[in-house]
Amino acid sequence: MAETKKDVIRKTDADAIRLAKTLIRSARFGALAVIEPGTGAPLASRVGVATDIDGAPLILVSMLSAHTGALLADPRCSLLVGEPGKGDPLAHPRITLACRALRLERGSADHARAERRYLNRNPKARLYAGLGDFSILRLEPERASLNGGFGKAYLLRRADFITDGPVVEELAASEQSTLDHMNADHRDAICVYARHFARVEGDGWIATGFDADGMDLAAADAVCRVFFPQPLGAASELRTVLVEMARAARAAG
Repeated sequence: MAETKKDVIRKTDADAIRLAKTLIRSARFGALAVIEPGTGAPLASRVGVATDIDGAPLILVSMLSAHTGALLADPRCSLLVGEPGKGDPLAHPRITLACRALRLERGSADHARAERRYLNRNPKARLYAGLGDFSILRLEPERASLNGGFGKAYLLRRADFITDGPVVEELAASEQSTLDHMNADHRDAICVYARHFARVEGDGWIATGFDADGMDLAAADAVCRVFFPQPLGAASELRTVLVEMARAARAAG
């Protein structure tokens, strides 16, 4: 009798979804794989990464780059994110997103939002983001493969890690003013979020993004992800959640 092959793919659960969102939101760079025009061969390159407010990856590319020409010829691509730490790099979590690249038209509302979020996350890119041969591409995810470590493989649907609904546009409209206010007047609270909820050390933390699930923080080259206790149902809930989180973290010492 033939031996039944064991299914190595685990059932996607809340922990897997949380890990997937953490990897995507925390990524500062990734390995982008495209299809080389003419040859059809795979071509991989490293790119800087941020996320749109719904969780879709954003990349800033030069029209002179080989991977940009490949994406314009065939938008199919994949993006691998997840930084290795100490020891075996294959023991650390990573996720591969199967996507289609969409070039955002300069001057459009979508481009303005994406560029703002990208530069908040990657401020050094301001040196060249405005040059004529650079473009923001949004990578529209279709599915994902998550490797959470040895023996922890999952297949995710777009809906598992991309946020839809009115809250996305609501937050996009008010996000920058909230970021400016928090970074100008409440840096102490941001450090409390980083230390208590993300369990990271150091000072100088600032907020670089808010979304329905949580916030992205950065200090120099370090980044961390902090999730809200519950996803926001409306943008108007953000202030109350931030106040309550700061109060709870300080009360915990």
